[in-house]
Amino acid sequence: MTTLTTITSTVTAAFLGSFVEVVEAFTIILAVGVTQSWRPAFIGTGLALGVLAILVLALGPLLGLIPVELMQFVIGTLLVLFGLRWLRKAILRASGFIALHDEDKAFAAETDSLRRQSSERRANLLAGIAAFKAVLLEGIEVVFIVIATGAGHGMIGYASLGAAAACLLVLIIGIFLHKPLSAVPENSLKFVVGLLLSAFGIFWVGEGIGADWPGDDLSLLAILAVLAVFSFAAVRMLRQYFNAHAEVAAC
Repeated sequence: MTTLTTITSTVTAAFLGSFVEVVEAFTIILAVGVTQSWRPAFIGTGLALGVLAILVLALGPLLGLIPVELMQFVIGTLLVLFGLRWLRKAILRASGFIALHDEDKAFAAETDSLRRQSSERRANLLAGIAAFKAVLLEGIEVVFIVIATGAGHGMIGYASLGAAAACLLVLIIGIFLHKPLSAVPENSLKFVVGLLLSAFGIFWVGEGIGADWPGDDLSLLAILAVLAVFSFAAVRMLRQYFNAHAEVAAC
């Protein structure tokens, strides 16, 4: 049953997850364009988008051949693994155990690498390959997010709208700012996306094995709340542990 809760959560999860991936791809494209030239950046991006389009066209008809329950179970399982990976990293970053992701540093590292290659005869080719790889790899994750958040209830269209809105927003902001989107709270977004994807995964695994969720789709909110409570508790405990060991090391 399609409800407003399902539609809203699907669009939100697809939008936030895609936004994070598109920001990372945009950083590489911008580095290629600024350091080398925009021609290889656009060519690499265009080729990657073409490959992604072929991938989507190939996967689309196959989804209709898979029983809904099996699809929910398989995608739900993958979604739990994918979401928990994001959530684990977000918890470790929020607690201080690993460094926060910094788009400015990523941009500087990619720019430095491209400048070292600029004197080579195949500099344009290497720059185009960098843009191609960035868009293809991040794009595949966007496709997975769209399928994972939309396929379980036949809402690929709604998930695609969320992903398209994320791509458009990043493009508009990038055109006006013409610099890495370092002001975007990417680590906070990854925390939220990790929670959403994990909640979707748990919900769909349950549906795939025939579980009767109380409140139907509204149970998604309850799953999300439970995950959020445990995640924030984990951040607090790990932060206290990290601070205590940092004080001991300083003595």
